[in-house]
Amino acid sequence: MVNILSPEDIQIKVAQRVKSARLTANFTQQGLALRAGVSLGSLKRFEGEGEISLKNLIRLAFALRLEDEIGALFQPKPSASLDTLLDQSKISQRQRGRKS
Repeated sequence: MVNILSPEDIQIKVAQRVKSARLTANFTQQGLALRAGVSLGSLKRFEGEGEISLKNLIRLAFALRLEDEIGALFQPKPSASLDTLLDQSKISQRQRGRKS
């Protein structure tokens, strides 16, 4: 599946979801910031611009009881079949990223 969203679009969508979860939990920005151990300025910047450190995003997720969702990021995709697994084992073990 091709993603037509930019990284900035995704940042804003995640920030909107966190804000929605905050409001559903009936937390003020100040209250969530205190519970999460994140500065109020960082939370405001995140909700407004989508900018936040990964560490602070994880803290917010825990404060909102969304740690399972954040922990599920980048899970390995399940293999389609035994044939696919066998084909993958034939590929050399060592793989490197392309130099840019």
